[in-house]
Amino acid sequence: MSSPIRLEGLSKVYPMPGEEVRALKEISVSIDSGEFVSVVGSSGSGKTTLLYVLGLLTPPSSGMYEFGGRDVTRLSDRERSSVRGSQIGFVFQSFHLLPQLSVYDNVLLSTRYAMQNGNASSYASRAKDLLERVGLAHRLTHRPRELSGGEMQRVAIARALMGDPSVILADEPTGNLDETNGEQIFEVLGDLAKEGKTVILVTHNLSLAKRTHRQIQLKDGEILA
Repeated sequence: MSSPIRLEGLSKVYPMPGEEVRALKEISVSIDSGEFVSVVGSSGSGKTTLLYVLGLLTPPSSGMYEFGGRDVTRLSDRERSSVRGSQIGFVFQSFHLLPQLSVYDNVLLSTRYAMQNGNASSYASRAKDLLERVGLAHRLTHRPRELSGGEMQRVAIARALMGDPSVILADEPTGNLDETNGEQIFEVLGDLAKEGKTVILVTHNLSLAKRTHRQIQLKDGEILA
């Protein structure tokens, strides 16, 4: 397997009045294509900061981050945005669906700029295919308020897959769901890993974490195990 993600000595420091907060400390880890990896740790351990660095939402303060064989710490903001938009899909705990839009339009939202340059029909077809895949083909015209929590999260996963990313970053995607819906979302993520996508799951649910290929345990910004 190749390693689409490799960190060497990566740190993230947030300057604060009178002090510095070291959110990540000398993190070194590689994650292979098709791996389903969970990141666990108590609140404040650095889990979300790590996910934001991996997702190119915030740059590290020092160290190396290699994504797809490319040192992305050397990229410009525009170049990082391009990598993020084309190769990384995000799934969040709070769904982030726009309430005024239908399920179908929420999934299409991430491609609104690309659609202006043509290919609108192919994006429309892909959105329908993805919603069918997550079991929501019958909900295309519904608004988020008409869906259950599990259904909203499945919409969010379909949206994350629109650009066919190689890496899926999921931040507590089952945190707002009951056990049954949480299990369904976990299975969807596991299936994506089986198809070759790299899936990184931040979770407090240790029973789910134990079922991933590998656990990365953080404490005070450092990898314990």
